[in-house]
Amino acid sequence: MSPVNDDYGKKGLVSARHRIAMAKLALETSDWIRVDPWECEQETWTETVKVLRHHYNESLRLLQSKKEFMKNKRPIERSTEDSLSYQHSVLPELKLLCGADFLQTFKTPNLWKEEHIKEIVEKFGLVCISRAGSDPAQYINESDLLTKFQHNIFLVKEWIQNEISATQIRYALCRGLSVKYLVPDSVISYIAHHNIYTEESERKNEGDLLQPLKLHNATVNPLND
Repeated sequence: MSPVNDDYGKKGLVSARHRIAMAKLALETSDWIRVDPWECEQETWTETVKVLRHHYNESLRLLQSKKEFMKNKRPIERSTEDSLSYQHSVLPELKLLCGADFLQTFKTPNLWKEEHIKEIVEKFGLVCISRAGSDPAQYINESDLLTKFQHNIFLVKEWIQNEISATQIRYALCRGLSVKYLVPDSVISYIAHHNIYTEESERKNEGDLLQPLKLHNATVNPLND
C-alpha cells in the first residue's frame, strides 16, 4: 500500500502521517500486506508511473542483494531450495492493484499522460478488483490503448462483494455515527484520539484542482501566474 502525497490535493485528504499510521494499524495482523511511506514522504506529489518505477527498482535491488548473498555462501551452507532459487531466479513482476472504477479515470481529460498510461499497462500491468456499478470490460473495450494491452490487465471478481466506501465511512464519522465492525477498533481509537475526520477536514482542498490538473494547466498556460 502506497498512500498518496498530501500535495495531490484531493478534497478531504488528511495528513499523510495520519493515513500511514492508520494503514499500519489496520495491517497489524496481515503477514503479506505492508505500507510503504516513500510516496507520501516526497517533497511533492509523484506521478503514479514514477512510484511504480521506484518500487520496481527496489525489487530489483533486493533481488540483486539476495543473489550476492547466495553467491557468497559456501556451497555446504546452501539448501537445495536456495541453490535452485539462485540458479533460476527470475525478474520480479510489479502490478498496480486498484478498484475496477480506476480504469475509468484514464478517460478524465488531462488527469493522466497518455505515455504514462501506456507504460503502466505495458510494462507493469493492472489487477482490477470488481466494484458495483463499474464495468471494467467496457472501459477496456472503449480504449484502443487498454485493448492493445488487455492481456496485462487482470480483472478479479469478488464472489463475496465488499462495498464498504471510504467516502461513506468519513461521512459517518463527521456525523458522529458509529463505524464499528467497518474498520478495525485500533483505527477507530486512533481517529477519535486525533479527531481526524470532521466537517472541517472534509472541506480541506475544497474547490482546488487535483495536482496533475494543476500541472497540466501550468504547462498549457505558463504565463498565467
